[in-house]
Amino acid sequence: MGEQGLEFGSGLGAEVSLKDFRKDVIIDVYNEAGQLAISYKVFRSWVSEFQALSDLDANANAVAIQHLKLENEGWERDYDVKEPSETKFR
Repeated sequence: MGEQGLEFGSGLGAEVSLKDFRKDVIIDVYNEAGQLAISYKVFRSWVSEFQALSDLDANANAVAIQHLKLENEGWERDYDVKEPSETKFR
């Protein structure tokens, strides 16, 4: 029998195989015009840290930011994605 993991609070029968725990991820970076500028392929990654909401202060003018830390076993830039040329204004 292979190793299995269980997500806290997920209930009986929600086990996952650790063989399938790590996933390949694609990270796309867009410029301000909404055009795909850069893409990365991240191999066999998993989440090692997650913070749903930062500390909020009702008296501050702040933005709520989620924090996600991905560990991985390697990455590469996808050179098939070409950075778009900038629009020239006269």
